[in-house]
Amino acid sequence: MAPQEQSEIVKCLEDSRADFRAAVDGVSEAQATVRPAPEKWSVLECVEHIVVAEGRFLSWLQNPGTDPAPPMDKQKEAKLLLGVSGRSQRVNAPEPVHPAGRFATLAEALAQFDDTRAKSIRFADSSGAGLYSLAAKHAFFGPVNGAEVMVLIAAHARRHAAQIREIRTAL
Repeated sequence: MAPQEQSEIVKCLEDSRADFRAAVDGVSEAQATVRPAPEKWSVLECVEHIVVAEGRFLSWLQNPGTDPAPPMDKQKEAKLLLGVSGRSQRVNAPEPVHPAGRFATLAEALAQFDDTRAKSIRFADSSGAGLYSLAAKHAFFGPVNGAEVMVLIAAHARRHAAQIREIRTAL
């Protein structure tokens, strides 16, 4: 990965962190636990889901699979960024990343989000070109390389930032 490409992935992670934090900004602790409908998640549940999912994605890269990583594919990265961040298609999260009341407060969940995202950014920054040699298997997207996982992390947070904005409108 050229330095410019590496910095693009780090910037993508930083920008999605800012978007996610902006979506939550101004939500009170009381508002954070309100579900807009019985089958919908609250803001706190969305933050919890992002923290758990991102931690899981990052662990894939810290303990990569032994299969060869898919080659660099900038078109796939762009498609993942746009497709995952959009909310036009409903996707059911796997049970292990469902909200389960892991955080008592929104403040606690956001502190963990910040910590987890900082770890993802450090990993991306320190891995450089090595991101493309890391292999993981995503349940929905199949084999992915480390750069694609980082794009998924960023896009996933953007997707739930949009969901949080929807929740706030419904409250």
